[in-house]
Amino acid sequence: MNFGRFAAIAATAGCLALQFPLQLVAVAPRTGPAPRVAPRIVIHTPAPPAAQPSFDTYSAKAVEQPPAYTLPPGKLAKAIALGRIRNLLDLGGSLWGLAVIWLLLATRAASGLECLMQRISHWRWLHGLLFFSAVLLIKTLADLPLEIYAHHVSRSYGISVEGWAAWLIDLGKGLGFTILFGPPILLFFNWIVRWSPRRFWLWAWLVTIPLMLLATFAEPLAEPIFNQYEPLAQNHPGLVAELQKVVARTGTNIPADRMFLMKASAKSNGLNAYVSGIGVTKRIVVWDTTAGRVPDDEVMFLFGHETGHYVLNHIPKGLAAGAVGIFFLYWACAGIARRLARRYGARWGLAGRHDGASVLSTRAGLLVLIFVLSAADFVTSPVSNGVSRHFEHQADIYGQEAIHGLVPDPQKTTVAAFNALGEAWLEDPHPNAFIEFWSDTHPSTQRRATFAAHYDPWANGGHGEFFDK
Repeated sequence: MNFGRFAAIAATAGCLALQFPLQLVAVAPRTGPAPRVAPRIVIHTPAPPAAQPSFDTYSAKAVEQPPAYTLPPGKLAKAIALGRIRNLLDLGGSLWGLAVIWLLLATRAASGLECLMQRISHWRWLHGLLFFSAVLLIKTLADLPLEIYAHHVSRSYGISVEGWAAWLIDLGKGLGFTILFGPPILLFFNWIVRWSPRRFWLWAWLVTIPLMLLATFAEPLAEPIFNQYEPLAQNHPGLVAELQKVVARTGTNIPADRMFLMKASAKSNGLNAYVSGIGVTKRIVVWDTTAGRVPDDEVMFLFGHETGHYVLNHIPKGLAAGAVGIFFLYWACAGIARRLARRYGARWGLAGRHDGASVLSTRAGLLVLIFVLSAADFVTSPVSNGVSRHFEHQADIYGQEAIHGLVPDPQKTTVAAFNALGEAWLEDPHPNAFIEFWSDTHPSTQRRATFAAHYDPWANGGHGEFFDK
């Protein structure tokens, strides 16, 4: 779901404004990656009915019961193989991204590119825009083999149905989007470093906060560039009527005109629903593959889950956590980048007095800072993803409680929804524990389904965590 991706970015350095343009190349063309899931099979003992059980409580002890999430033998073998490929692509892609920036510096390609752009134009702002545009283009070309292979794998396993021509068009749109917004942002932050060589990290942090808010606000406005949307009520009025029951129970002000259907079936066989935007742009989106392939009661749970992100203020909390984390990361990364620039600036052919701060203020020197921020994003992934998994688990609980009394069996409905999601995306029922810790924005499908199967807080007169009845 898109919120998981957003939370993982916003919670720490993933949303760092200096690094964000580089990430746009890979993120923008995608219709929505498979929910990242992970660790191990865990079958839990139910807590006493009146207790408020936590995810960790349920995962403390395993019992000999059939797993809540299963796949047919043929799909199980595919899911295991696909899970390994996804993990390699995820880890390899992150390390390759760092290597590309390092190679630009170590081979003096960055410094040579800066000199070339200076010869093309005497206007500093123009050769700055040209330099950063070239860097983003190089990053796109460097990532292209991995992107091609990832799409090939997705098509081979029946996850994606998007043809290569359409995929290339989306890739071009993503690159155009990146070139439009990336270079001006990088040029602006380059100016901040030149203007305040010693305290640039503080001013950059102050600028990053409104940029984060703007990106969150504008996401729904950019989504139609890559996918088609229509009002959910246009072709699914019955489903909207059912979802309005969830709206009434949760007390949320989510009118039908903020419910949209995304034409995902032109690109994917996966199931998805997500919440995006903030303020007047807030909306809930259901993929047409979801609305047309799973029963309405399961869509009601998914809708309740997404409503939980609204009600529990996960986007503002993610932004707040990101603001705090970024403050310390900017401060730490600024010091590390200065030391790197001072030690290796001459070897990399970077301009400046090689005192660290002056090197970072050059166009090519800014890549040193970007490299450090990218490395910090990778190293702090467990923190940001842990925050995201916590939010997702809270939303799971909220969604299951939200459909209590609206569907005959909330536990059965929720487990069925997770099984449908897992089967559609070929999620491995036996995922790697380390991958969840490091990379996954969602708990594993197995953990989520098992928790849902045993979560019945109303038994024996109890009450839910978010709803009394």
